[in-house]
Amino acid sequence: MRLARALVTAALATVFLVGAGHAPRAVAGELPGGTTFFTDPDSQVNKWVAANPNDSRQPRIASRIAGQPQAVWFARYSPSTVTADVRKVTSAAAAKGQVPVLVAYMIPNRDCGGASAGGAPDLAAYDAWARDFAAGLGTGSSIVILEPDSIALISCLSAGELSGRYASLTRAANAIHAANPKARVYFDAGHSAWNSAATQASRLRAAGVLTSGDGIYSNVSNYQRTANEVAFAKSVLGRLGGSGLTAVIDTSRNGNGPAPDNAWCDPHGRKLGENPTANTGDPAIDAYLWIKLPGELDGCAGPAGSFSPDYAYELAG
Repeated sequence: MRLARALVTAALATVFLVGAGHAPRAVAGELPGGTTFFTDPDSQVNKWVAANPNDSRQPRIASRIAGQPQAVWFARYSPSTVTADVRKVTSAAAAKGQVPVLVAYMIPNRDCGGASAGGAPDLAAYDAWARDFAAGLGTGSSIVILEPDSIALISCLSAGELSGRYASLTRAANAIHAANPKARVYFDAGHSAWNSAATQASRLRAAGVLTSGDGIYSNVSNYQRTANEVAFAKSVLGRLGGSGLTAVIDTSRNGNGPAPDNAWCDPHGRKLGENPTANTGDPAIDAYLWIKLPGELDGCAGPAGSFSPDYAYELAG
């Protein structure tokens, strides 16, 4: 174990010496259509279901939400435990023959100080956190959703801060691939009703997706219809030109599409979208995933990330 850890550490040290944009993109292989994604028994929804067997909302929430594989978010800054926290998830997934979806959500100035503000105190601390995150990935296949909103939402950053963020995202992806070449790293593409495909492609290129990413993701924590996201993702990929990159789409809450007023923060009347699957029938789209966890709030109806059985029940209706 110590030797393996030493080898990982050496690999990470090597990749962090490589300048941004100069490390070759790892080839993690295609995501098989029959991939089974990880269902986390420790998720908030599963804990609520177990603790509330007599609640009238429980059967619907249990069958429609808790029974589906969902992402595991790493959003609380705990550098001393992140390696063990990640390893707990990847080990549990490997034992079940499942592929975990992990969300790295720790970039400084996260959410531009909005409802999900937080993250590492600075980029040096983030780089160290990313290396420790990567060290827990093990040797099995995994999907890493790298820093939601980090590329689509940059209005609070100066030019220098943006350059530093892009370089740090590149380093984080390189660290993940060095630690586990089977990990697939997806970069932030926003969604179809936000930035244009051309704008997002330009930013993704600057963030190192061509050298350090396996693909892009769209619609995280939003409600845009799947067909619109597929078209948007393909447009972004087309502007990145012959890169071999692919996309995943968050379908966790897009069954009814966006709210009439395009409200994004806990709007009512939304429904679950397509169940998570890698069998999309489209070679450009690796998977439909539940990245935002249905029932966990955006920050308006309650604290961001808290679980609301009422909201989960409405989504599952």
